[in-house]
Amino acid sequence: MSRKIKLAVAGAFLAFVGILVYSSLGLGQVKLEVCIEFKGRTGCGTAAAPTEGEALRTAADNACALIASGMTDSIACSRTEPKSVRRLD
Repeated sequence: MSRKIKLAVAGAFLAFVGILVYSSLGLGQVKLEVCIEFKGRTGCGTAAAPTEGEALRTAADNACALIASGMTDSIACSRTEPKSVRRLD
């Protein structure tokens, strides 16, 4: 193997390891706590995601999992406007 190929392989490997470490440490993620009131019950859920929209949706789904029963209620709950949204950074 030539020296240039070895350097290219080493560079690609280091880039891969860097991306792996960055993603597994959760750097650059938005963390939210969302509370939802649904059918007289209140539940709060947290989530971390690369974007605020994804974090909001996942935290709302987590909150609804605690207070809704069945698929129909879960879908209706996830469409409910959150009672509160708090950033946890």
